Amino acid sequence: MSVIQTVSQLTAALKFLVEREYRFIAVRGEISNLRVPTSGHHYFTLKDVGAQLRGVLLKPQARYLAAPLRDGQQVVCRGRVTIYEPRGDYQLLVDSVEADGEGELRRRFEMVKAKLAAEGLFAPERKRPIPALPEKIVIITSVSGAALHDFLTIWRKRQSNARIAIYPSAVQGKAAVMELATALDRVNAEIGGDVIVLCRGGGSLEDLSAFNEEIVARAIVRSRIPVVTGVGHEIDSTIADFCADRRAPTPTGAAEVILADCGLLRRQIARRRQTLAAHMSAIIERGQLRWRHASRFAQAGLVQAGLAQVSPLSPENYLRQAALKLALAEERLTRAMSGWHNQASQHVASLDGRLRHCSPQEKLRQQEQSFAHLNGRLSWLMQVFPRDLAGKLAHFSGLLHSHSPLATLERGYAIVRNRLGGQVIRDSRQAEVGDEVEILLAHGQLEARLTGRQDDPA
Repeated sequence: MSVIQTVSQLTAALKFLVEREYRFIAVRGEISNLRVPTSGHHYFTLKDVGAQLRGVLLKPQARYLAAPLRDGQQVVCRGRVTIYEPRGDYQLLVDSVEADGEGELRRRFEMVKAKLAAEGLFAPERKRPIPALPEKIVIITSVSGAALHDFLTIWRKRQSNARIAIYPSAVQGKAAVMELATALDRVNAEIGGDVIVLCRGGGSLEDLSAFNEEIVARAIVRSRIPVVTGVGHEIDSTIADFCADRRAPTPTGAAEVILADCGLLRRQIARRRQTLAAHMSAIIERGQLRWRHASRFAQAGLVQAGLAQVSPLSPENYLRQAALKLALAEERLTRAMSGWHNQASQHVASLDGRLRHCSPQEKLRQQEQSFAHLNGRLSWLMQVFPRDLAGKLAHFSGLLHSHSPLATLERGYAIVRNRLGGQVIRDSRQAEVGDEVEILLAHGQLEARLTGRQDDPA
């Protein structure tokens, strides 16, 4: 014969089973019938096409919402299933709420990142150097975005001679994935260039999702032309950044990485050219002075010898031959000086390029970029870590609340105590008829006078 249970006993048993089986779960659905009373708790129904589930987000957890909840919003709620015993309703006690899709995007991002890293697509030795002075730069971006404007602003400020080719492409949405991959392939096959720039402004993880797709990453690796990315803000990192030959924190940073300050280079070359010209003029003047001194010395020797007749073996003829040799030597000297000037100019240009690449300013700029990248990563971690910690704190706070005396009162129980002494009454024999008592409820309290008493038989 089966044991007869009361409704309370059955409900308590079911609650125990449900809470033990579903300690922490994630449920996807649409919010409806949202209510936020003055208590600050959020009461709503989570539904899909086939069923619905009551949900409760308590005020302590509601403080960590990224945005206010609204009816019709698709969300993923994380928490535990419980049963509200006074009504026998089962409900989801929610710890955290996130917009549907963001968590999936983050998981997909980590999955693709791990897969491509295992294949070696992020390896530093695979990446190609960026030309110091590119002649043609191809920018793949949206022509209506601010990213293109930022890049061209730096190009104009640095007075670069590099030609800019713009390949329009969507940079957000489902169509952007194929457009970006096709653009990279077409630039390599048809347009050509010294470097390709992929850039767009900042946005959410969903906005940047096209740059986290595997097809775009493989197109970057497949490119024969070096690829530089300037996607999002400094704290944003995409799969495209990991695959690119050079990652810049922003579109402006991409322009600064690729474009040398040609105005400064021209001024430096002009100063070196003036210095070289002054040295060449001084060398030529010294040669001409030595030639004039030799000519005067030879002429004075003929006058002292009294030679008026010119014969094939006369000193005058000898002087003419010497003058011819001197003229030939001067011509050879001029050609040699010209060649030396050209070699010196090339050497100076080479040294200028090496000096610019190894200059403290360039090293400092590279260190600043590295610092900016690390600072961005640190900022991102400082945002993520407190959020994860807050989620755990909210979860344990909910567990603590569910086991607190107040939670017991919320389920319909009350505490009775003597009004005069404040003693909690646990046994009917602790009070007499006519005593004044206080009844503590979940919300407020009642005052009553005992009109009767029924003792539990011992």
